[in-house]
Amino acid sequence: MTTDQPALTPTLPAPRSAPAAETESDTGPDPAPRRGFLAKAFGITAVLSAAGSALGLLRDLLLARYFGANQGTDAFLVAWTVPETAAPLLIEDAMSFLMVPAFALALVLREERPDGPDPVRQLVRATLPWLLLALSALALGAALGAPQLVELLAPGLANPELAVDCTRITAITVLPFGVAGYLAAALRAHHSFTAPAGIYVAYNVGILAVLLGCHAFLGVSSAALGVAVGSLLMAGLLIGPFVRRLRAGRPARARRTRGAGQALVLMPLALLPVAAFTLTRQSQVFVERYLGSALPPGTISHLNYAAKVSQLAMTAGILICTVTFPLVARALAAGDLTGARDRVEKDLGQAAAVVLLGTAFLMACAPSVVSLLFQRGAFGPQDTAATAAVIRVYSFGLPAQALIGVMIRPYFSLRPVVRRADDSGTDDGGRRLLDWYPVAAMVLGLAVTVTVGLLATPRFGALGLAAGNAAGITATAALLLHGLVLRGIPLRLRRVLGGHGRLLTAAAGAAALGTAAAGISADPLLSTLLGGLTVALAFALLGTGLGAREVRGPVLAAVRILNPPTVADEGKLPHGH
Repeated sequence: MTTDQPALTPTLPAPRSAPAAETESDTGPDPAPRRGFLAKAFGITAVLSAAGSALGLLRDLLLARYFGANQGTDAFLVAWTVPETAAPLLIEDAMSFLMVPAFALALVLREERPDGPDPVRQLVRATLPWLLLALSALALGAALGAPQLVELLAPGLANPELAVDCTRITAITVLPFGVAGYLAAALRAHHSFTAPAGIYVAYNVGILAVLLGCHAFLGVSSAALGVAVGSLLMAGLLIGPFVRRLRAGRPARARRTRGAGQALVLMPLALLPVAAFTLTRQSQVFVERYLGSALPPGTISHLNYAAKVSQLAMTAGILICTVTFPLVARALAAGDLTGARDRVEKDLGQAAAVVLLGTAFLMACAPSVVSLLFQRGAFGPQDTAATAAVIRVYSFGLPAQALIGVMIRPYFSLRPVVRRADDSGTDDGGRRLLDWYPVAAMVLGLAVTVTVGLLATPRFGALGLAAGNAAGITATAALLLHGLVLRGIPLRLRRVLGGHGRLLTAAAGAAALGTAAAGISADPLLSTLLGGLTVALAFALLGTGLGAREVRGPVLAAVRILNPPTVADEGKLPHGH
């Protein structure tokens, strides 16, 4: 690495307004910002992501129905570790952390030098060919090394041969996952969200099609084949929109006015801390699979089903920072640290509110939810009880996972994978060390996970593993909150922590009341409805009463919609209402 990002930003023009925002219907390369863009983008992303999550849930329901929780599903889930690792590394996390800031900087340079070579095209030429080569090599290595991977991940597995076969099939996903992540990052940086939000719909459609058509004669291997087919559909969905964006970037005559190769310089070493952080974070799954393989058959499956249900509570929270991340990255590329801070603080509060509401619901209704979703076919009452217990323990770590998702994006945006070619600033060794701070925080959190898991698993089994996961991720979140301030984004920690404390209190009260309501009925559907409604109402009332802005604002807006003021009343309302 040859330069530090703070030396880059002062040379860029400060933004005159919020970063430009567009939707797929915009014409021209740089449309003007439009009011309500974030709400529209979030709505599109939420709807398509919800559809993808629903299809993913249907996928898990079919896995449970067809194969239950046994040594066959354990073997497949060990093989699923490959796409589970590749997905965060190559789609949502590492690739996004790297490429959204890089494309944001390229777009800032495009605005600064309208007559020069197109920095966006230059960035694609400098990065995409190498990415394809590296991904192909990784996919081939994972397929050839499948026996060693299975032995490393789950040495006590009852059916390692099936796991090896499934791993070789799922290794294919590495290449299309990486392509999909790269193209999605480029589109989001251009504030184009529809196609990226639809990739998980395509992914799960591919899995379901193969699973439904082939489970009878391929067994659990059909799920592995479906994962490979779904990954190809993901990448295919994004190619067309990406090519259209690239062609619309700048008129051809502007690209020919100057020589190419002068706008951006790639900094390959910036890849290392991002990749290391993502892999270390994913190592929590490795720890669970490793320790869980020595427990009774079905334990890994219970952990998997519990994780899938628990992650649903995080979906909306992560969607918030997915939509706002390009805005934060553009602000940081233009040197607007205050604007980035304000956006990050708002994201932290909104993500915490959404995830804590979901956490309260899971605490109250986990048994009825699992029974309603999974208890059919080969998935029996004992599986329901075991999975529900794990969900409740997992839930303690969900808020921390959401906060990490918000914080890590601006952290890595301050030193993107590219810099300006005319920036001759010197490198700062101290700031290079700060690049590795998230990795160190994640390693310490992983140490907590391993320690708690080793101490608790002999006595508590899967619950001990879940407790280790929750404790480790919470420790990491606390360290990253401090590290974001060290990195240069001046968060107002007292304000942030005070708001989270009010939200946590509201969630605890809502969970207690929801648990009592869910216990009124033994019917899973009625129990879930009673518990969920009680949790939602209690969280809204408690959050409003405690003064949590993230709850009070939507509640008052809903009240105004349901009971709009009359013309006579409007003059009596306090200013600002």
